[in-house]
Amino acid sequence: MSHTFDSTAGLPIHGWLTGPLPADVVRSLERLGRAADVCRMAVMPDVHRAGEACVGVALATGGLVYPAAVGGDIGCGMTAVRFDVPGAALTRDPRVTSLLLDRLARAVPPLKAAAGTVPERLEGALAPENLSDAKLARAAAREGRWQLGSLGRGNHFLEFQADELGNLWAMVHSGSRGMGQLITAWHLARATPPDDESPPALEATNASGQAYLADVAWARAWARANRARIVAAAAGVIAELVGGAAEDQSLIDCDHNHVALEIHDGREVVVHRKGALPADDGQPGMIPGSMGTASFHTIGRGHADALRSSSHGAGRVLPRGAAAAKIDARRLLREMHGVHFDTRRANRIVDEAPSVYRDIRAVMRAQRDLTAICRELKPLVSHKGS
Repeated sequence: MSHTFDSTAGLPIHGWLTGPLPADVVRSLERLGRAADVCRMAVMPDVHRAGEACVGVALATGGLVYPAAVGGDIGCGMTAVRFDVPGAALTRDPRVTSLLLDRLARAVPPLKAAAGTVPERLEGALAPENLSDAKLARAAAREGRWQLGSLGRGNHFLEFQADELGNLWAMVHSGSRGMGQLITAWHLARATPPDDESPPALEATNASGQAYLADVAWARAWARANRARIVAAAAGVIAELVGGAAEDQSLIDCDHNHVALEIHDGREVVVHRKGALPADDGQPGMIPGSMGTASFHTIGRGHADALRSSSHGAGRVLPRGAAAAKIDARRLLREMHGVHFDTRRANRIVDEAPSVYRDIRAVMRAQRDLTAICRELKPLVSHKGS
């Protein structure tokens, strides 16, 4: 169901919410709505604060680019692929499940790519010289190369799931890792607030804005390549353990942290998405729940007021610090309801427990106008960095 509230600048902010928003979230949204040149804003049902900004927002401007409205993890998104074996192949024998988790820890590490998989250099769209500055290019040749194929920490994951027919799927959530953070910091240092109400911005049409947009495109390409490497590593483990192969024609990929020039209501605008999934009419996507709850494959409905977007997940209801103080390893084990994960790491991932997220089914109900469910998946095995 759509909700509308006005910023103090008079901008109508459309929202698809599961319930009343905390006062600090409303203040943050209204502050963003007052920023110079903002002409459209849509709030997704997974909206929540992350530092000074909110995740779960799509924002349009007439020509200004706000790097903070994209965030540091440029290109963060999801990739999914189906395998030609049933999900039960991973869980009916505890020995296979245990081997799977051990081998994933080596094949898909959190911070640097697995030994022997680091490319000699990044090439093609990922070539370091494609970046706008020599400092960024040097970082890409080092960190960008070393991290290609690494998962990251926090809410990033590799999960094996079963659909309603029992088919096995892999789902990866990861982004541009350290390179996205470096690109964002570099351009924020060169951006200036257009007025006292606005965060630092760049002009989309001048050299600095064009450099940022080009670097965003690079980071999105890097993030896609990173997820592809993770999927390939996971497929290698599955082939080794149960003889299954990935079905390439089933592949889905999407990202939810980016900025792009798009046409809305017949006008070209600069659309920023931070934790908002593109959901154009007929566009496939993925919306995960949490470690212990269902995820969904979706088809967008192209809702105009939502800037043709939807939520990118369930959305946190507890900040990480509060979650770590409230939830211990024993509670995490109870909440996982039989989903397999490396319990030796439980103390380090309590801030990712299912209860720190919204009810994903409530989120999906709230955005029925924005996206349609085409497949529901239940988690079987969850691999997270810690």
